[in-house]
Amino acid sequence: MSNNVYDASSITVLEGLEAVRRRPGMYIGSVTTKGLNHLIYEIVDNSVDEHLAGFCSDIWVTLEKDGSATVEDNGRGIPVGLHEKGVSAERLVFTTLHAGGKFDDSAYKTSGGLHGVGSSVVNALSTYLTVQIKSGGMLYEDRYERGIPITKLEKGELIPVGKARGTGTKVNFLPDDTIFDKTRFKEDEIKSRLHETAYLNPTLTIHFKDLRKDEVDAVDYNEPDGIVGFIKDINKNTENVSDVIYFSGESEGISVEGAFQYSNEFHENVLGFCNNIYNAEGGTHLTGFKSAFTNIINNYARELNILKDKDVNFTGADVRNGMTAVISLKHPDPRFEGQTKTKLDNQDATKVVSKVTTDELTRYFDRNLESLKNIISCAEKAAKIRKTEEKARTNMLTKQKYSFDSNGKLANCESKDASKCEIFIVEGDSAGGSAKTARNRMYQAILPIRGKILNVEKASIDKVLANAEIKTMINAFGCGFSEGYGNDFDITKLRYNKIIIMADADVDGAHIATLLLTLFYRFMPELIYEGHVYIAMPPLYKAMPSKGEEEYLYDDKALDEYRKTHKGPFTLQRYKGLGEMDAQQLWETTLDPENRILKQVEIEDARMASEVTAMLMGTEVPPRKAFIYEHANEAILDV
Repeated sequence: MSNNVYDASSITVLEGLEAVRRRPGMYIGSVTTKGLNHLIYEIVDNSVDEHLAGFCSDIWVTLEKDGSATVEDNGRGIPVGLHEKGVSAERLVFTTLHAGGKFDDSAYKTSGGLHGVGSSVVNALSTYLTVQIKSGGMLYEDRYERGIPITKLEKGELIPVGKARGTGTKVNFLPDDTIFDKTRFKEDEIKSRLHETAYLNPTLTIHFKDLRKDEVDAVDYNEPDGIVGFIKDINKNTENVSDVIYFSGESEGISVEGAFQYSNEFHENVLGFCNNIYNAEGGTHLTGFKSAFTNIINNYARELNILKDKDVNFTGADVRNGMTAVISLKHPDPRFEGQTKTKLDNQDATKVVSKVTTDELTRYFDRNLESLKNIISCAEKAAKIRKTEEKARTNMLTKQKYSFDSNGKLANCESKDASKCEIFIVEGDSAGGSAKTARNRMYQAILPIRGKILNVEKASIDKVLANAEIKTMINAFGCGFSEGYGNDFDITKLRYNKIIIMADADVDGAHIATLLLTLFYRFMPELIYEGHVYIAMPPLYKAMPSKGEEEYLYDDKALDEYRKTHKGPFTLQRYKGLGEMDAQQLWETTLDPENRILKQVEIEDARMASEVTAMLMGTEVPPRKAFIYEHANEAILDV
């Protein structure tokens, strides 16, 4: 255990707290449920950093009955001593951006909360926040309301409120309902994130409780097998063709651990973490692993004479086909793109991960020849499938007769500036016709599709690429498809900044949107990860009062509000489909950027997203039934 000093002098201040309440999305990504849950993750990450420093073994996360959340740990406790700025160090942590022990190497060697803004941002976005600290045999308490301190300090210091055994920090906060769209935490996402954190920290135990239900939901997460157990959990419902292979190493002060396993699934699932933070968009650590692994397999394949002199190397897609992998990096000075840390940007991570992967896996495969041959056979199988179908698939993707532009169904926009252009995928010819008439021809393209597209979760790859609707979408987007089929996906070639799914506001419309999202998620995930996919929200009602202006209402909540505030009689029109709107109505409600409502599609938890997609769209019925029964009370019925 480290004996490094962690006191008031460890807290480094970079700048004051500014504008968090005005622009919360800059700090937590959004004010949706995703951003709401992120508040808990910010506080939990601070506790995990204490664990990484060797001072915390348990974290308690509780969703309270009153809607607040409590995070407690048995770490050292936030320093309460007088800082050189003239106030308690704890007060600085919760009221000043970029204040924390993460900038002091003697306090934390590695940290997920490197920006030092988490605690202060959670404070700023909460109706109230109370922090209790056990330190030096005393209990300290500080309270805030919307980021403003309520507890009085004496000569800048926090005064003890009692005695306490042990050490630790306890934070209780209630999200501000004037900032967030909804203030009810989603327990499934939180539990999945906590379980993930337990896998990445084998000696940590996380205790979760949800007190909001009649029957208390309590679960403890402790995963001594670490990321090996993580891989087994991800692949628990797949047919696996290899054991889980684990490796780890350290170089240049950066530690790396990885684990992977092969299954009969067609797609790859490679997850990257840095300092316990999931990097949804990957980054330099995954680049290092993928390139090194591809080189290793190709070198061995040639040494074993599996690849002949005349044969070309396996592609990255070949060697990772069917792979599930977790790469976890501990970096002393990580750089991420944005506060939500979706992509790692350190160039040294590529070099270190590549070196550790090459050294450790070479040592492993030299001693485990059968495992190596098994993996090479998976790559051979993938390469044969690719080569056999590549020519046909390339033709499918590139032949002029398959292009939307040539068959007239795509009404393209005039501008070639992709940053300004958007494409609407519209269900049905009647709605498509209205949309073509209503659109802004300079920047808006319309792509009508006929009914429900193929469910790609149940289909083989050749059927996916033989589907007319899917082929025409691929051509319209202009950025290719997956990897290894003659027209590799390249996000930089995307012709439209926004891909907007425009379906009816009913069960069939929701199913069509789900089928499209499954296609994008499985074969073009960068579209979602980089924020290009949206769902249009057409209105459900049009209120026409006897006096005054007509008003579009987008959901039942808006209708209830209208009934409460509107005086006098009014006629209510319910739109059952987009085809019921004329061109002018469609422009006003769904196409006009000034007035429309769009939902951006995001993925926060890749493991959960993959599991739920496979469960709801796959072939196994019992898990789908169980999921529907469990979540039936959350359903919005269209009857």
